[in-house]
Amino acid sequence: MALIVQKYGGTSVGSLDRIRNVANRIKDLREEGNQVVAVVSAMGGVTDKLIAMATDLNSSPPEREMDVLLSTGEQQSIALVTMALQEMGVEAVSVTGRQAGIITTGSHTRGKIDSIDPAMMQGFLDDGKVIICAGFQGLRNDGMIHTLGRGGSDLTAIAVASALKADVCQILTDVDGVYTSDPRVVKDARKLPEISYDEMLEMASSGTKVMQSRSVEFAKKYGVVFEVRSSLNNNPGTIVKEEHDQMEAVVIRGVSIERSQARVTITGIPDEPGMSATILSCLADAEVNIDMIISNTAHDGLARHSFTMHSNDLGRAQAALKPCIAALSPDSEVITEAGIAKLSCVGIGMRSHSGVAAKMFKALGDAGINIGIITTSEIKVAVTVDEAKIEDAARAVHEVFGLDKAPS
Repeated sequence: MALIVQKYGGTSVGSLDRIRNVANRIKDLREEGNQVVAVVSAMGGVTDKLIAMATDLNSSPPEREMDVLLSTGEQQSIALVTMALQEMGVEAVSVTGRQAGIITTGSHTRGKIDSIDPAMMQGFLDDGKVIICAGFQGLRNDGMIHTLGRGGSDLTAIAVASALKADVCQILTDVDGVYTSDPRVVKDARKLPEISYDEMLEMASSGTKVMQSRSVEFAKKYGVVFEVRSSLNNNPGTIVKEEHDQMEAVVIRGVSIERSQARVTITGIPDEPGMSATILSCLADAEVNIDMIISNTAHDGLARHSFTMHSNDLGRAQAALKPCIAALSPDSEVITEAGIAKLSCVGIGMRSHSGVAAKMFKALGDAGINIGIITTSEIKVAVTVDEAKIEDAARAVHEVFGLDKAPS
């Protein structure tokens, strides 16, 4: 008997017919003699509707109340999936994040899992029940309902699999697995049979929407091997695991795109120790996540910092930086630019192969696409481009690295 943890996303439970499909899949696993825990997201579109109602009533809804409100979406889903299973004759029980023993930390709407006490879930499993667990939520030590941010159900599933020492963890979604690029943008994108934690983490943090990046970090930390596969068919998916030697033979694993980026440039900064720390601390205190960072000193001896973030965070960043920059120097100025996107090439093979960046930049140049900020890591090269040209950029780079062809 195997213990299988599955996660079903919002599209997988987006209608009553799809809920019945999920229930049938779980029933089949149970009838094969497996123990099953299914982590479920809110029905597709429900979270957005709740947010819209909140902002219609309150232009700046309190984050504590948003946690209370948004957590109801998953509770609706788990009750409906459980009812469908019971109608099929399967003993099933739903549990909220609190009942699953998920304890969280951090500020409201951006929670992090601190620990899990799986005692209640283990008791239900020992009694022969299927568990339908609410994703995306937990409980703070002060008793407050707490949500884990967009994609938080992925994190819930990985954490539950780790706490219960599951034999299998599957992330089921509306795509067949992890592709070399977004198949809606790059028509000849190819499904990957396997990918390393580090590559998956870089792709997730660079715009690939299949997995939440924090869930991949958690899986790597605790060694949870998982599979990304479709909830709409039984095709094999993509295994995400620790890297092995053969993986390095593939130089580039995939090309990711991330739209809706913004660039903030601060000029006129005194070129003195501690200036960067002061600026970044202001943004950290405002809980603004920044991505690419460049810094240089101009001919006049004053420094200039640029960094990117999601465009949704731009207003909060500007508000946080205004008093900070005024205190640094009267000559400092904040310049913002929206309408940009990020393109990333990812592959652990970069560690042992040279010329990746040059090949990427030549492909973009030949396609007439100008590059903004450039950043690199051991296994990634990322650039910003005009958002209107991001799809052309992805196709050009995907083609030049031959990602449409399986490695020989």
